[in-house]
Amino acid sequence: MVRDEVRITPAGDWLLDNYYLIEEQIRTARLHLPRGYSRELPSLAIGASAGLPRVFDLAMQAIAHGDGRVDAETMSRLTAAYQSVTPLKLGELWAIPIMLRLALIENLRRMSVLIMRDSVEHGLAAEWAARLDDVAERDPKSVVLVLADMARSNLPLTGPFVSELMRGLHGRSAALAMPMSWIEQWVADGGHGAEQLIHAESQQQAADQVSISNSIGSLRFLINMNWREFVEALSIVERTLLEDPARIYASMDFHTRDNYRHAVESLARAGGVSEVDVARIVVELAGVANRADPIAAHVGYYLIDDGIDKSRAAIAAASGARPKWRRRPRRVSLWAYLLPIALLDGFFVIGLTSQMHGVELPTPVYASVVALAIVVFGELGIALVNWAATKVMSPQALPCLDFSGGIPIDERTIVVVPSMLGSQAAIDALVEALEVRFLANRDPNLQFALLTDFPDADDETLPTDTSLVTHAAQRIDVLNDLYAPDLRDRFFLLHRPRLWNVREGKWLGYERKRGKLEALNELLRGRGRERFMQISGNVDSLMNVQYVITLDTDTQLPRDAARELAATLAHPLNRARLDPHRRRVVRGYGILQPTVGASMSGLQASRYARMYGSEPGIDPIRGWFPTCIKISLARARSSAKASTTWM
Repeated sequence: MVRDEVRITPAGDWLLDNYYLIEEQIRTARLHLPRGYSRELPSLAIGASAGLPRVFDLAMQAIAHGDGRVDAETMSRLTAAYQSVTPLKLGELWAIPIMLRLALIENLRRMSVLIMRDSVEHGLAAEWAARLDDVAERDPKSVVLVLADMARSNLPLTGPFVSELMRGLHGRSAALAMPMSWIEQWVADGGHGAEQLIHAESQQQAADQVSISNSIGSLRFLINMNWREFVEALSIVERTLLEDPARIYASMDFHTRDNYRHAVESLARAGGVSEVDVARIVVELAGVANRADPIAAHVGYYLIDDGIDKSRAAIAAASGARPKWRRRPRRVSLWAYLLPIALLDGFFVIGLTSQMHGVELPTPVYASVVALAIVVFGELGIALVNWAATKVMSPQALPCLDFSGGIPIDERTIVVVPSMLGSQAAIDALVEALEVRFLANRDPNLQFALLTDFPDADDETLPTDTSLVTHAAQRIDVLNDLYAPDLRDRFFLLHRPRLWNVREGKWLGYERKRGKLEALNELLRGRGRERFMQISGNVDSLMNVQYVITLDTDTQLPRDAARELAATLAHPLNRARLDPHRRRVVRGYGILQPTVGASMSGLQASRYARMYGSEPGIDPIRGWFPTCIKISLARARSSAKASTTWM
């Protein structure tokens, strides 16, 4: 129409001006509406929307009653009123945004059809008006012939056609008086009035413009709306889980609460009961548990932890049926991992040795070949089993508390970087990197330390040792003067002396990195200061440290990553429980190892990093996963330490 210079109604102008937004929303709808998704939602059995998801009908009703206008308050009231009769499932609440988007696109499609129909009639009226006007100017006596052609044509007696035709003839040649009179008589014979149709057309254009503008404004609203708060505010399951006897659920972050709700959804689907009933069952189980045990009194213990079997039994008893649970082992025996590796190794080694029959080799050479084959094919078996494990076992997210407001004082955390003092330039780089980590993770209860040794040497001391330690201490003091001038408890230098190592015949830091961390743990427990020859910073503030995050010198710590790591281990389901007799962590985690990705920001990235640095699960920009949902699930079985360490 623009190309043909056809007049466009105001509603059409709205569509053209915002077409980029509509096109984007159509792409978004296609992206976020998986195939078969709507068939998983409860559908209506009767009515005009029979066979369609009831949540889609809810969205269509909201669009129809608001003439395309949707806002948070209206949707909240409408959804709450609907749930007062029939509670919506969690999947339906999360489907509301996409269903609203589909309903708005459908409303725009319907309006576009009306606009195009009116435009066709405008174009037809403009053609007849132009023909009459042209004949009136060239041969006024032939106007009656054109009028006769009009009378024989099947013209639409509608507001768009009449208003456009009258507009094209009004105020023109006097020879058009007869066509104007004929049009008025034609309209009157149809039971209408020309002024009435023109006025109705103006009103319809205004209404179309309002409907289009409302729909486009609602699409923008969908983009900016916080649907997390919407779902949680209206979810009956959410309100039920907030009754957690341990009062832990309300203090968790959104992703953990959402995982709990998904667990409720899965249990309800498998058990044949409603989601609200499942939520009430787990709350009741937590309520009758021993209040002295914060784990058993927490609803998460019965949703994602060892108490899930109790939940399944209670759900089966409540439903009166025998649901078929898909049992998934929470732990896998070490032999289930080692046996496939051994079988693969043996299979390939036997295959190799079978090809060596008839080859005369000395016994030592033959034994060497077999031993080498065992090692090589063992590595192949490990790689294959690890690959198969990632395909068979899906990752599970660890629960997290919500530390968005900061790390609590009783969960104090320290970030340490074990390294060596090789030169003043290297020290400057270490301190600068430590400052960068601090600036990205500023928190009153988060501290940073360089945990250092001297390089290995033939002598206990070297001439440059004193100057290097002094320079490192001065740089740490500068950081404390800048960021913690009063307490000087933000940055620390913990430096150990060399000790004689008989096996290597050199003076070096005892046990190197492991020894540094062991000495740090001793210091955090209030003893072992003599193991460090230089301590900079107010170490008295370290007595309350609960967690240690250990970073390599080239490892980044993205924004708020330390806060989220502390929030993970602070969750009661993740806290390490020690067996005093076995001196082992028997529940929870003593060590967590987050996934580390290769940074692609550097120009000298290796070919391996270029190939694998952007695979799913690795962030090529940030280079290091900060979020709690990316943390490895390997359960620590190492000896218990005084504080929990990430390495």
